[in-house]
Amino acid sequence: MTEITSLASLFAQVTTGHFIIFGIVVLCLIGFVILIMLFNFGALWFQGFMSGAQVSLLSLVSMSLRKVNSRIIMQAKIMAKQSGLPTSGPMGITNRRLEAHYLAGGSVPKVIQALIVAQRANLDLNFDQAAAIDLAGRDVLEAVRTSVNPKVIGCPDKKGTRTFLSAIAKNGVELQVSAKVTVRTNMERLIGGATEDTIIARVGEGIITAIGSSATHFEVMENPDSISRAVLTRGLDSQTAFQIVSIDIAKIEVGQNIGARLQVDQAEADTRVAQAKAEERRALALAVAQEMKAKVAENRAIVIAAEARVPHALAAAFRKAEPATN
Repeated sequence: MTEITSLASLFAQVTTGHFIIFGIVVLCLIGFVILIMLFNFGALWFQGFMSGAQVSLLSLVSMSLRKVNSRIIMQAKIMAKQSGLPTSGPMGITNRRLEAHYLAGGSVPKVIQALIVAQRANLDLNFDQAAAIDLAGRDVLEAVRTSVNPKVIGCPDKKGTRTFLSAIAKNGVELQVSAKVTVRTNMERLIGGATEDTIIARVGEGIITAIGSSATHFEVMENPDSISRAVLTRGLDSQTAFQIVSIDIAKIEVGQNIGARLQVDQAEADTRVAQAKAEERRALALAVAQEMKAKVAENRAIVIAAEARVPHALAAAFRKAEPATN
């Protein structure tokens, strides 16, 4: 009985020692993991903690496991927090939303910067709209800046080979025009709206139409803003991502007198037609003259033949008259 008790006591001592060793190993592993986490994410977590970004150390580790750049997410969360953007609630900029946008291939910093600019400018833009614009391939930050500070685009575009629009008034005089179009971004129509190229094409078409409907080029030269008013009233920014603020005629020059040149070309064509008709009549007259000459020759031959028969007729008449005389 004493041996059994001693064996049980020894087993208990061994088991307790093993548990203590196992516990120490586990604590060492936990401490080692914590040290690694602090070494990799400690500075980033502390930065977020001091900024009130509310991103835990475990969240940073889980981001790394999901192949998410935790530094970008943390910086975005800090910017949102410091600028006063909502970072909690159903419409807040949460960690999950930022990670989802990052994994979808979006630019998280641009979205946050666009939201900050929109907030400062009192524009109605939330995170979901900004993320959708960014994922649609548009530069959301540039779009917000353009909405706040309208930009000027040239018409025609500087990318093309032509530096002016060519339009002809009703009196046939060509006018060479270049314009400046001031636009601001329409955030509601940014997704799916037409781009700057459509604005330039529509404005160019409107300018050409307005000049073409003018009676003379003098009217356009004297009152260039009439073109701007006529173009603006057509609603050229419909279904586009922009709102046209103004259209200003930057340069207008007189080109060729197309009407006069067309009249000259028409006169030359009429002259050539008249010459062709005269040549046709001359050829016909020559043919008639040749025909008359042929008829004269034919009649002369008939006369000569008749004259040749006269002696024969006289001889015959004399022969008939001789018996009667006898």
